[in-house]
Amino acid sequence: MKTKAAFSVLAACISFLLAAGVALAQSVPDGGGTREVLSLSWQPGYCAARPKSRGCADFSATSPAARQFSLHSRFQVRKSYCGIEADLKQRARKGKWTDLPDITLAVATKQRLMAAMPAARLGLDRQQWLRSGSCVAASAEAYYDRSLDLLDQLNASPVPALFTGKAGGTLTLAEVRAAFDKAFGPGAGERVRLACRKAGDRTMVIGLTIGLAAGEGTLSALIDGSSPTKSRCTEGFTGMASAG
Repeated sequence: MKTKAAFSVLAACISFLLAAGVALAQSVPDGGGTREVLSLSWQPGYCAARPKSRGCADFSATSPAARQFSLHSRFQVRKSYCGIEADLKQRARKGKWTDLPDITLAVATKQRLMAAMPAARLGLDRQQWLRSGSCVAASAEAYYDRSLDLLDQLNASPVPALFTGKAGGTLTLAEVRAAFDKAFGPGAGERVRLACRKAGDRTMVIGLTIGLAAGEGTLSALIDGSSPTKSRCTEGFTGMASAG
């Protein structure tokens, strides 16, 4: 019973990212350019907002996730659970994610995913494949391999350094958008929004979403081909200061 209750709390915690990041991103982007949305989490802010989440149990200022973005999902706007039978869809929505069918990935892809998605050990990778990947790719391998490639391109850019440089302080949407413009070209920042969470009297930045055009191009090209969007969150705290 305690395990079931703990998972229920965890599911509620992580599903906030669905509400704050994914659901928000589904509601606003318009125009013909945006085909998909890449949803990423900023673990220092998320764990500061939800310190009791099991997904944050081993998080610390020295964790790799304290210095780079983590993968949450990649989804098509206003589409979910494509071709997923009703019973499995209900289980993905309400049940324990580790009870969902395992997904088949190449060993190298699985290793990358476990490093890039901290909550994968709790079954988030299975839930997100059913919810979002089923509408984006023909297989879990194709879905996660491509998502991880896009994540790697972002983490190789100067954008994570902006977040770590603001560790323990406040970050603004204007700063984030300026960093995207510098990293991915003029106007790139207009395709980005912050995902935030209230924690007491503070607003924490827990992640961001990036609009993408259709196709197999670079992250820069996909951002350039998508539509500008608006962000409800314009400022927040980044979470703990990183060590070292």
